Amino acid sequence: MAERDIVVIGASRGGFQGLKVLISQLPADLPAALFIVLHIGRHDSVLPELMTSWGRLPARYAGHGEAIERGTICIAPPDRHLVLSQGRMWLNDGAKENFARPAVDPLFRSAAMEYGARVIGVVMSGDLDDGAVGLANVRAQRGFAIVQDPDDCEAASMPQAALETCGADRLCTEQELAKCIEQAVEAGPSEETSGNAQTNTPVYEKEALIAASGLAELEELDDVGERSALTCPDCGGGLWRVKGDRPLRYRCHTGHAFTGLSLAEGIESRSEEAVWSAIRAVHERVIFAKERQRWAERAGDRDQIAIEQARIDEAERLAELLRAAMHTPSSSSASPE
Repeated sequence: MAERDIVVIGASRGGFQGLKVLISQLPADLPAALFIVLHIGRHDSVLPELMTSWGRLPARYAGHGEAIERGTICIAPPDRHLVLSQGRMWLNDGAKENFARPAVDPLFRSAAMEYGARVIGVVMSGDLDDGAVGLANVRAQRGFAIVQDPDDCEAASMPQAALETCGADRLCTEQELAKCIEQAVEAGPSEETSGNAQTNTPVYEKEALIAASGLAELEELDDVGERSALTCPDCGGGLWRVKGDRPLRYRCHTGHAFTGLSLAEGIESRSEEAVWSAIRAVHERVIFAKERQRWAERAGDRDQIAIEQARIDEAERLAELLRAAMHTPSSSSASPE
């Protein structure tokens, strides 16, 4: 019988402590290779050394082209996506997905497409929804899905998004994760496929090929999605809405990818930046009008003084409206249906 021996794990805010608990409980003879994406930013850290000290399995940053080995923990390095193919690990600086690099989805997606039922996907605590599409890929290829109980997480959004997207084979707490992984490894693959993931398998496969190639031809994106009126928050290019509603997700032709919550966050952030830019521009109108008013006062031009005061009053009213808009709850902050 084939084995489950590829374990891919994704975590973000709140995941550091969970990983410490998980790794401390894993046995030294676990017959599987573990790969971890933790959203830690672009700067080097001592994460591999910490993980090695937490448990009985050696941990290191993944190396480009290195062979996959059982009984090891490999971590995606800062600012590099980690993908698996042909028995090796590969690193790339491709476009961010869900505003993250490394992102969880590229790791999960590549593992699912390469190793199918041998994969165990684990989504832990974190914000937004990175990992939801990746876990759906894992389930679509008959892999095993483990999700940390959102009620047990510091940040429930990532596991909740995964559950809503494709469900899970096991839902467990931080303290139960290691045992759940051990049991999944020992049980071996199942021939059953999740109903939620089954429907989207052809689209997932085509999307995975597009993601692996980086820049995409427009015809390729037309094959997996529909052109939308939205633009990419990262690069400003047009977005395609990928076919199927589980989950709602988008791609641009330069490789950026978003699921619903991440795109909503990006649109809201861009809207906020636009309003602040407008406030700055209006404030500059006030400053310039006051300078011209002082010039008119020195010249004794009463008509011009009145004109500039009207401009100041109008600009200050507009600035007040814009500042008020910054404190108005945005509909984009709600979870997409």
